[in-house]
Amino acid sequence: MIKKRILVCKIIMLILFCNYQLEAQEKVFNGDPDESFKIARDLAFNGKRKQAQDSLRLILTKYPNYLDIRAFLASTYSWDGNYAQAREEFSRVLKRDKKRKNTWVAAINNELWADKPFKALELSKQAIISFPKDEDLIQLKAKSEFNSGDTEEAFVTINSVLELNPDNKKAIDYKESITNLLRNNAIGVSYSVDIYKNNDRDPMHYATINYSRSTKYGSITAKLNYSNRFSTDNYQYELDLYPRIVEGMYAYLSAGFSNSPLNPSVRYGAELYKSLPKSFEASLGIRGLKFSTTTLIYTGSVGWYTGNSYWVFRTYVTPNDAGSSKSGSIEYRKYGSDADNYFRVSAGFGISPELDRFVTNVGQDEIFQLDSQKINLGYYFSSKSKINAWGFSANFYREEKPFSPGDYFLYTSLGVSYRVRFK
Repeated sequence: MIKKRILVCKIIMLILFCNYQLEAQEKVFNGDPDESFKIARDLAFNGKRKQAQDSLRLILTKYPNYLDIRAFLASTYSWDGNYAQAREEFSRVLKRDKKRKNTWVAAINNELWADKPFKALELSKQAIISFPKDEDLIQLKAKSEFNSGDTEEAFVTINSVLELNPDNKKAIDYKESITNLLRNNAIGVSYSVDIYKNNDRDPMHYATINYSRSTKYGSITAKLNYSNRFSTDNYQYELDLYPRIVEGMYAYLSAGFSNSPLNPSVRYGAELYKSLPKSFEASLGIRGLKFSTTTLIYTGSVGWYTGNSYWVFRTYVTPNDAGSSKSGSIEYRKYGSDADNYFRVSAGFGISPELDRFVTNVGQDEIFQLDSQKINLGYYFSSKSKINAWGFSANFYREEKPFSPGDYFLYTSLGVSYRVRFK
């Protein structure tokens, strides 16, 4: 009985061993590697990446040093976002043959896509040892330096490409994009005029001159605002900050001062912005306006980025003895090549404290309780060099008269702006 059991166990073990051998044999490639490689490439380029990778790995079981196949396998991993697997395969290829420019390019791009700019920079330096005057590899080095935060070194590196070939279009464009970012300073001017229907009021004029500077901590803008309303000249000095806090979070801080009769003597603002999943952004903040007393306004917004479009809804709530007054607006922007090129349209209701269009001899509570509607249009664009930028706006208002409730002013505001960037 015991002998029979031993015999049965041996037979089972033999069957399992034979099956293992058969499976192992099936996993060893047997065919024309060149033809199979061609078929696998076609699969990969037609969206059947998993089948292509299975075929490539199978060929490598018999031809592990077929470097074209291993490099292509690494590229498919990189396309799929499997950057660590791609890195391993690229490394195996380059250890055996450092004279493969296309593999260096793919390996460096793999690190850039993986958001590993320092690894990309190290690879680009190694690649340039083998290809000391290769324009593509030097430009990838510039991109790696730029992504590592060394903008000025990237500028020097891209210049070396143009020393080799002044007509290199890709290098010219990339140098221009870096140059734009090195222009951290800007001066701008704007002007607008309010024109009232039936000449209910004299035209009101507004102008601003501003200086701004971008830093790694955020941007800072100093403004001198001027207005002529009710035959009175008004001046206001303002400072705006947009400090970066952490990735996906920044703030808005503002302070303004004026000794003009139609402006608040002090105005200030603070707001916190936070990126959210699904390309949403939200903010909460406060504004303060000091006339004879201080009025506090609470504000918040929800924005959504989708493709080249941006939607944002903003509301203001102003508590007072007569009950909280509310205003809101919704805006849509359609962007072109960058943030300097876009069209916007917005609609809103209620008085916005962002506008200093306050009238004299009227109480603050009355101002914020006024009924109001508006439609705003704007078009903004820049020069090809991105040095100069212009803007045009046309805004339409229906605003309740503070001294005659139920009656309305109808007026149009037309505006133009210009900004120049420099180092």
